[in-house]
Amino acid sequence: MKKTVSRAALVGVALCLFFIIFQISVSSTSRFLKYATNSPKPTQEKGTRKLKVISQPNSHPPKSLRLPVESPIICDRTDIRYDLCSINGPTVLDPSKSTFFTIGSAQHSIMEKVQPYPRKFEKFIMPRIKNLTLTSGPQRPPCKVPHNVPALVFSAGGYTGNFFHDFNDGFIPLFITVHTVFPDQDFVIVVSEAPNWWPSKYADLLTVFTKHHIIVLKNDTPTHCFPSAKIGLVSHGFMTINQTLLPNSKTLLDFRVLLDEAYTPQAQRKVLTSKHRNPRPKLVLASRKEAKGRSILNQEQVIRLIKKAGFDVVVFKPNNKTPLNESYALLNSSHAMVGVHGAALTHSLFLRPGAVLVQVVPIGVEWAAYTFFGRVAKGLHLQYSEYKIGVEESSLVDKYGNGSLLVKDPFALQKTGWDPEIMDIYLKEQNVKLDLIRFKACLKKAYVKAKRFMEANG
Repeated sequence: MKKTVSRAALVGVALCLFFIIFQISVSSTSRFLKYATNSPKPTQEKGTRKLKVISQPNSHPPKSLRLPVESPIICDRTDIRYDLCSINGPTVLDPSKSTFFTIGSAQHSIMEKVQPYPRKFEKFIMPRIKNLTLTSGPQRPPCKVPHNVPALVFSAGGYTGNFFHDFNDGFIPLFITVHTVFPDQDFVIVVSEAPNWWPSKYADLLTVFTKHHIIVLKNDTPTHCFPSAKIGLVSHGFMTINQTLLPNSKTLLDFRVLLDEAYTPQAQRKVLTSKHRNPRPKLVLASRKEAKGRSILNQEQVIRLIKKAGFDVVVFKPNNKTPLNESYALLNSSHAMVGVHGAALTHSLFLRPGAVLVQVVPIGVEWAAYTFFGRVAKGLHLQYSEYKIGVEESSLVDKYGNGSLLVKDPFALQKTGWDPEIMDIYLKEQNVKLDLIRFKACLKKAYVKAKRFMEANG
């Protein structure tokens, strides 16, 4: 009898535990469903976002990637530098009309126009950038060239042809966009505008981004179809890759690795050797002798001074026809680079991490010097320094006099921004005559760093 009662009691306890667990489970599930169905929808940032963008890039990812896909076409126009549009579904490109067509409702047809060039803040150049049309409706043209991967579309117009802008407005934003939109995914590059020389000059670099043939709209006539498309390039600012805004935390050093991948096989990098028993560091002097503005008026004296400091000197005068694999081979095998602020210093991207970069900074361009090249040098782990010229080293003194505000207080003229007429004076009218005594002290420091780098890295 006791055993029977004991068993009945155990069964009762078990049943009670079962119902308690069941109630807890139901209650938890109800709370979860209530939270899931009542959770707030994402809202768009308002107010000061655009004001922040100049000094601080947008949060990752762009709005067009965060919103749920409610439309076949979504455009994010919140950033001051770029627009980024998404075609979320099959689309047909008609190159003759510069138009992407996608199937949509006849009652709710959509049309967007976008200039896929990341300088939309600049009123001077954007009117020269061609608009692309994205449209959604009940019909689209037939497809003649099918692609099984998405399209990434951008313009290589604008300032393309200036080596600085080729990277600042082109390849660095392309690198950012690929790692924002298509990380570990294949895609086709579609270029809406490009000079005829552009695809061949940058063929090695473009091949690293995609294995597919580059489509240049002005040279193409048949329709192309893609499973989806992104139109525009994401920019983090001047010559900047902000790793906190990328899902895989890429940096300028990762971009440098990509350049290695593109050009090392052709460059066939050689470890430096010297005919002398005591090897000398190699210094590349970026010359602007035939450029309009910012040339070194006493360049021959400066070259002799560099040699006396202990360097082997190579005078580098790149132009649009200079093969990039040759430029890469030269800079990648050098220990130091010196040059006046200008587009040629963009080649510092080819220097190995740890090499020396000395930027000669004319008066009036201090902000641009650091923003365009100083910050890049730090991102590439170069040993960077600036030689800021004195007023007496600027040719502007001869033209405007010591008492001119242009000469004695450039900052006062730039408080309201970069007025094109003022900046043309500093960038196009100004040349430099370096003080050999001051510059000698700068070279001595550079030599010590370059020699140490050479001994450690060859």
